[in-house]
Amino acid sequence: MSHNENLELLRAHRSIRKFTDRPIEEELFQEILLAGQCAATSSFLQGATIIRVRNTEKRDKLANFAGKQPYVASAAEFLVFCGDLKRAGRYCEKYGKPFSGDYTEHFIIATVDAALMAQNLVVAAESVGLGICYIGGIRNNPRLVSDLLELPRGVYPVFGLCLGYPDQDPEPKPRLPLPVILKEDVYGDDGDEEAIAAYDEEIKAYYRSRTGGGHGTPWSEQVATLLSEKARPHMREFLAEQGFTMK
Repeated sequence: MSHNENLELLRAHRSIRKFTDRPIEEELFQEILLAGQCAATSSFLQGATIIRVRNTEKRDKLANFAGKQPYVASAAEFLVFCGDLKRAGRYCEKYGKPFSGDYTEHFIIATVDAALMAQNLVVAAESVGLGICYIGGIRNNPRLVSDLLELPRGVYPVFGLCLGYPDQDPEPKPRLPLPVILKEDVYGDDGDEEAIAAYDEEIKAYYRSRTGGGHGTPWSEQVATLLSEKARPHMREFLAEQGFTMK
């Protein structure tokens, strides 16, 4: 295969949790945001809004809300990506149309829009030497986050994103073997068990090789633990309060 810098960039992705004190130049930051905006958007809804959190007190609170993750406060930039049906929904009244934005499909569209925009932004950021870390912990306390950021009904936080110049150089984490996640014509899992067993050994070796060591838990055990525990059961009630009743 010929040399391709874009493919190499994408395959070199890793999460950064230690950042230098260097700020991101404002012109560069705006360019990265514009790249994020160019992501695909379902039905041209453009159903995502970014809250740029610059206030240090709010940053500290968000770091605590997200599970005491200090890099939320220390990164050069911290962004909260929100699904947003308020902006488009206001035009239903203008054009004399009923607002039906509380359907599950609309929630999916807005959530996917936020994720696609963020990933475009991440690739742009990494292409100029910045590091990133997604913060799903923002959903640990969505009501506190929403109140702090004054998110109106029709808007909800999907995840946070740390951006900054890296102060560490971790190895990319190996992903599942391609045949496990790529199926042809139908869903079939023949051979997956053996492939995942080999992958578990690769993941354990990855954790053992990390600076300072790691927990050494195989992928299969990690996800079994994840799916056996309650996962933010407050989200359903919170989303209903924000207007997403999932009809």
